[in-house]
Amino acid sequence: MKRQGNNQNQPPRIVVIGGGTGLPVILKALHKKNADVTAIVTVADDGGSSGVIRDYINVVPPGDIRNVLVALSDMPQIYKKIFQYRFVSTDQFFSGHAIGNLIIAALSEMNDNGIFYAVQELSKMMNVEGHVFPASNEPLVLNARFSDGTVIAGESEISAAAKTIERAWVSGMNENVPHAVNEVISAIMEADQIVLGPGSLFTSILPNLMISNLGKAVCKTKAEVIYICNIMTQKGETERFSDADHVRVLNKHMGKKFIDTVLVNTETVPKKYMDYQKNGEYLYQVKHDFNGLRKEGCRVISNNFLRLQNHGVFHNGPQVVDELLRLTGRPLSWFDDECN
Repeated sequence: MKRQGNNQNQPPRIVVIGGGTGLPVILKALHKKNADVTAIVTVADDGGSSGVIRDYINVVPPGDIRNVLVALSDMPQIYKKIFQYRFVSTDQFFSGHAIGNLIIAALSEMNDNGIFYAVQELSKMMNVEGHVFPASNEPLVLNARFSDGTVIAGESEISAAAKTIERAWVSGMNENVPHAVNEVISAIMEADQIVLGPGSLFTSILPNLMISNLGKAVCKTKAEVIYICNIMTQKGETERFSDADHVRVLNKHMGKKFIDTVLVNTETVPKKYMDYQKNGEYLYQVKHDFNGLRKEGCRVISNNFLRLQNHGVFHNGPQVVDELLRLTGRPLSWFDDECN
C-alpha cells in the first residue's frame, strides 16, 4: 500500500528526481509551501559550461546542481544573481561559465569526500531550505543503444544523433558500477511522495533511475511515485511520443510498472507560438493516449499545466505543485496555514 503522508501534522516528505530546466520550476513552487523537500539531481550532463568544467577537472557537472540550489535557497536575491551570473562571450577565459559552476567545482576539489558532501556544505552557505543531493558522488556517462544497433556515449552526442533510442544506461569512472550514497537511498525509502520530472526522458530522468541502487529504491519505496509528463516532444529523444509512450519507456527500463500516478497537460499550445529557432530541441506537443496510460497501470490526473513565456512552453509550477500537495491527502489550506 502506498504511503500518503508520514503524519498529517508533519510536513510531507517529497523527493523530486530529475535535472535540466524543468526541475527548478517545481522546486521553486514547492519552496513556497510547507513541505520537506529533497532534490536528487542528475550528474550525467556533459554540455555547455558544465561539460567544459567536467572535461578539464573531472568533476560532477555542476549546472543542474547550481540551478536547484538557487531554487531552494533563502539567501538574498542579489546573491542569487551573482551565483547565476554567466560571463559574456568576450571574456575569452571565462566565456559561458556561470560563477556558481566555478564555485561548485572549487568546493568539490577542496572536499576530499566528493561532490555530494561539497554540495551539503554549499547548501548551508546558501541557506537552502530542504536538501540537494547529487544522484551520484562521481560524474557519470550516459550511454544509449539505438534501434539500428549503434551505441553512443555522452548526453550531448546522444541527443544530437537524431535516432530512436531503445535503451539507456549509465557508467562510472574506471568501469565502476555507479551507485548513490546512503543519504540518497534513505531519502527515497522514507519519502511520502516521489516526483519524477518534468524533464528530458532519456537525459534528465533515466540517468538517475539507471543508477542501480537508486532505481531499486524507487521501485521498493512505499511512497507514491508520480511522473510529470513532458508537454512537448524532444528532437533526438522522444519524437512522435505520446504520454503513454513516456511512461512505457520508464516502466520498461525499470522492469516493472512502478509509476503510480501521471500528471498530463491537456491545454493546447497555440499554433505558431513556439519560437523554434530559440527552442530548437522541441518539436510537437505530446499526444494523449489515455487508454495506453491505463494499460501501464497508473492513475491519470489531467489539467491545464501550461505556462507560456517568451515564446517557449513550460509547466506551470504552482499549478503542478497544487496537484502534488493534494495527493498527499491534505487540503491545500493546510500548506498555506502552516506557512503563515
